[in-house]
Amino acid sequence: MADITRTLFVHHLRGAPTAWVRHSARGAVRHEGVGVSFWFRARTAVVSEVPVDDRDLSLVCHARTADHAELSVPLGITHRIAEPAKAAARLDFGLDPRTGRWRGAPLDALATLLGELAQQPVLAGLARQTLEAALAAGPDPIERAVAERLTADSRLAELGVQVAGVRVLDVRPDPDLERALATPTREAAQARADRATYQRRADAVERERAIAENELQSKIELARREEQLVEQRGANARRRAETDAAAALVAAQAEAQRGELETRSAAERDRTLSAARAAGVEELGRAQAAAEAARIAALRDLPPATLGLLAARELAGKLPEIGQLTITPDVVTGLLERLRA
Repeated sequence: MADITRTLFVHHLRGAPTAWVRHSARGAVRHEGVGVSFWFRARTAVVSEVPVDDRDLSLVCHARTADHAELSVPLGITHRIAEPAKAAARLDFGLDPRTGRWRGAPLDALATLLGELAQQPVLAGLARQTLEAALAAGPDPIERAVAERLTADSRLAELGVQVAGVRVLDVRPDPDLERALATPTREAAQARADRATYQRRADAVERERAIAENELQSKIELARREEQLVEQRGANARRRAETDAAAALVAAQAEAQRGELETRSAAERDRTLSAARAAGVEELGRAQAAAEAARIAALRDLPPATLGLLAARELAGKLPEIGQLTITPDVVTGLLERLRA
C-alpha cells in the first residue's frame, strides 16, 4: 500500500515499486505511474492504487461426475494486472487520502471473478466423465481447459488482467469414496505383501531345509570318516600287533637259539671238563699207581725192621692227636724185641 503522510494542510504520497498510482483533481489527471511520489490536497484529490505484481489465487472446486461421484479439484491461478488503467476504470481501487487504504475490496472482486471463470470448465469437463475416467485422466485436461478459458475470457481482457499460469494439483474424490476406491489397491498391495511374506517364509523354510540337509550330510560324512578312522586305527593296531608278534617271535627265536647255543656250549663245556677231569683222574691214578708201584718196589728190598719203622711212622701219621702217652715196660720190651728180630 502507498505511504501517505500529512504536513499541515497537504499530504504526501510515496508509491511502491509494484503499485500503479493515479492522482486526479477536479477531473484532471495530475500524476500517474509506478513508484511515483507527490504532494496533494486531500479535499480535492482522487487517488487510485493498482498492484501490478504477480499474485496467486488458490481455491478448491467441487464437481460431480457423470456417475454422480463427488470430486474436489484444488486450483492455483497466477495472475497480474497488465493494464492498470483499465482495472482502475472498471474496479474501485480508490484510496482513502488520509489512511492510504482502499475504500473497497477490489482484489476480492477480482478473485471472485477468476474463481467463477476457473470453475466453469472444471464443472463442465467432469460432468461429461465418469469417476474412473476422470481419475484416470488426471489433472492435465482440466488444467488445459481452465487456462484456455481464462485466457480467452473477454471480461478479464476488459479489466486488463493477464493470467500467467494455471495449476491443477489433483483430482480427488470424497474421503469415503477415496477409501473405497483405495480398498482394491490396498487389498492387492496387502495380497502382494502377504505373498511376499509367504514366499519369504517358504524361502526361509527351504533355506532351513537346505541347512539341515547340509548338516545331515556333514554328519554322515563325519561318521563315514570316523568309521574310516576306526578301521584305519584297527588296521594300524593289527599291523602293530602283527609287527610286535613278529618281533616277539624273532626275539623268542633268537633267545631260543641263544639258549640252545648256551646249552650246547655248556654241555660241550661240561663234556670237556668231564673229559679233562677223567683224564686228570686217570693220569693221577696212573701216577699214584706208578708211585705206589715204585714205593712197593723200594720197600720190597728193605729189611723187615725198616718196614716196621715205616709202618709205625705211617700209622703215627694217621693216628689222632695224643695229649699224653704212657709207655709201659711191656710195650718197650715188646718193641725192642721186634726191633731186634
